[in-house]
This record gives sequence, structure tokens and C-alpha cells, in this order.
Amino acid sequence: MFRARVIHTFSAAHRLREYQGDCERLHGHNYRVEVVVQSPVLDPVGIVMDFRELKSLLKEVLAGLDHQYLNDLEPFADDNPSAENIARHVFASLAPLVKKPVELAEVVVWENDTSSISITP
Repeated sequence: MFRARVIHTFSAAHRLREYQGDCERLHGHNYRVEVVVQSPVLDPVGIVMDFRELKSLLKEVLAGLDHQYLNDLEPFADDNPSAENIARHVFASLAPLVKKPVELAEVVVWENDTSSISITP
């Protein structure tokens, strides 16, 4: 299986409702999002997926989150904008944009340099 990975960042504010601690108060993060796509075969050029295309798709998905108060956005109306739910949102938004035989294999959301969450199918 061949895998390709790209990384992009976005900045946003949020608060975790009903969290018993500091994260219940308004605060922000400079998120780093990694996405991994995979394919058992390479295209005629010999690549899994053009990095530029994958970066463009990821930027498109993250544009709706960048410099936003995440709690006000529809995907987080009922679910806290936790790193887990951000990862789920990015995965669900990006997966249909990736064309077969390539498939989305993983999304990793980093809140800071030491803490991340990942989601796979």
C-alpha cells in the first residue's frame, strides 16, 4: 500500500461546553492537520496522488474553520469542538473528495506540539 501525507494549519477559538477545567473557557489553538491517503496502485505518472491536489482539497476543507469561533459553526452545534470532533468533521468532509482507487486513510489533528488525535475509517 502506498501512502501520501500532507499537512496544513488553521487557527481558531473554541470552548468545551460542560468541561470541568480551563478548556471550558474561551481559548484558541493553532491547529496542525495531517491527512494521509493511500492506494494499492500508482497513477500513470507513478504517484499515489498529486501533493498539490491533496493540499488544495485539505485547504478547502479547513477554510471553513480558519479564524472562526468553532462553537458557532454548524458541525459543532451539538458536539463540542474537541480535537476528536474536528478530526471527525475533517475526515467526513474530505473523504468524498478523494477519488478511487485512492482513499482517505487517516486524519490527525494537533492542538499543540505535544497533543494530537487521529481518526481512521
